[in-house]
Amino acid sequence: MSKRANDHCQSITYLVLLMSPILRPVSQQLYFVLLGIVLLFSACNSDFVQKERGYFKIELPQKIYRQFDRPGFPYTFEYPVYGTIVQDSLFFDEQAENPYWINIDFPQFEGRLHLSYKEVGKHKFDSLVNDAFTMSYKQHTTRASAIQSQPFQSPNDVSGVYFTLKGNAATANQFFATDSVNHFLRGALYFNATPNEDSLRPVNNFLREDMQHLINTLKWK
Repeated sequence: MSKRANDHCQSITYLVLLMSPILRPVSQQLYFVLLGIVLLFSACNSDFVQKERGYFKIELPQKIYRQFDRPGFPYTFEYPVYGTIVQDSLFFDEQAENPYWINIDFPQFEGRLHLSYKEVGKHKFDSLVNDAFTMSYKQHTTRASAIQSQPFQSPNDVSGVYFTLKGNAATANQFFATDSVNHFLRGALYFNATPNEDSLRPVNNFLREDMQHLINTLKWK
């Protein structure tokens, strides 16, 4: 783009920005229309080049799984060898109501998958499902920019919904799994870090595969 054309684009941009304090109170719609025109003119005929923000490269381990099948537990599943099972007596501020609440810690990524189990019958099934949706969508209304809820049916006849949240949400991956009669398991992945979608994307994608593997190997006992 020529210098003359570039100066012309800059002049238009400067003019609209200069008028923005006057235009905003008059008409918010007009303001945003003009702002859109500014963005178009600013681009003009120049090439679009998106610069990616740089982050440290994260070494991802090989995916190898082992069985979790602790005596007395009402469920079993496979989890990665780079995860550590930890008994959970307190889920944030909520007291664990039974001994089947566990965490899978991922020290390499400073991540933790919270798994909370509830027995259908002691709790109304509709209430459990509603709570799961409420907790997921609460993130959406506060920090997440979008949310996708995907129903699933595993090879072991376990059904549920997987939630994927976009933006700087505290947890980008959540799910609940159930047989709708006896068992209800909820999972949520958190990191010991300030939520940042860009920097956490590689790890979120990596551990999402492990969460889906857990779901596909989940069996009730």
